[in-house]
Amino acid sequence: MNLDLTAIVLQTVLLLALAPLITGIIKNWKARLQNRRGPPVWQPYLDLRKFFGKDMVISEHASWVFSFSPYVVFITALLAGLLVPMVTVQAPLSLFGGVLALVGLLALGRFFLALGGLDPASAFGGMGSSREMTIAAIAEPALMLAVFTMAIAAGSTDISRIVAATLGPDWNLLSPMHVLAFAALFIVLLAETGRLPVDNPATHLELTMIHEAMLLEYSGRYLALMEWGASIKQLVLMTLLVNVFFPFGLAVAAPAGLGFSLLTYGAKLLVVAGFVVIVETTNAKLRLFRVPDLLSAAFVLAGLALLSTFLFQ
Repeated sequence: MNLDLTAIVLQTVLLLALAPLITGIIKNWKARLQNRRGPPVWQPYLDLRKFFGKDMVISEHASWVFSFSPYVVFITALLAGLLVPMVTVQAPLSLFGGVLALVGLLALGRFFLALGGLDPASAFGGMGSSREMTIAAIAEPALMLAVFTMAIAAGSTDISRIVAATLGPDWNLLSPMHVLAFAALFIVLLAETGRLPVDNPATHLELTMIHEAMLLEYSGRYLALMEWGASIKQLVLMTLLVNVFFPFGLAVAAPAGLGFSLLTYGAKLLVVAGFVVIVETTNAKLRLFRVPDLLSAAFVLAGLALLSTFLFQ
């Protein structure tokens, strides 16, 4: 299998361009459901331009880890996005790994995000890092179980092959395996992206913030990379959700059918974004000691999905 440089470049551009837009759509829709005007959908692009144009203020206690972490967070999210099929069945970097590589890259980005929060010796950063790693300890196993459920059905951990197998005639949308794994992965999506009821991305209150606490010491270019990386990670998880469980519309080979595939992919993302907005609007933030209960429920759902692959095959 040869690397298609054109596919790599095009999917990289799509990741970079689409990730802030999805974030802006979620913020705009959430505000409208709350009877507020809200920011325009292109506000994240304006924020990134503003951050890249500002000078950086760096704590005197920060080391090279603080400066290195934004690049790791951004690059790992981008590489993870190249492992997941977006508009075609074949992912550009599927040759270099599948599910394990995807989870490993996301874990590496989270590890450096937590280190970046700890490095300036800020009380808020340390608090956010500890909470982030506590959530990750339950969210990552649930993510792996949910995707491994689909991998067992496909006979491969390569995400491209999983999607190709799901496109087959044996695909059953309402099978217990698909329903349970989808529910588990959706809860993981909320946790990994810092959404309600796990976290509140719009708050800076000491008792509630998790992700934002680790970013308080960042500014300028570093903050832009952190925010852009978080948006890309959100898009990657949403893409994994829609294309693994609802693979219809994906182009089997490029460039045939790319236009229709892109429209279908955008429509599926909007549906998932709508569900995220509804969940965030209709639910209050959980107390911190109740968050593990929610993620444990996701782990149990993923475990039941895995068990159902052996009971209903």
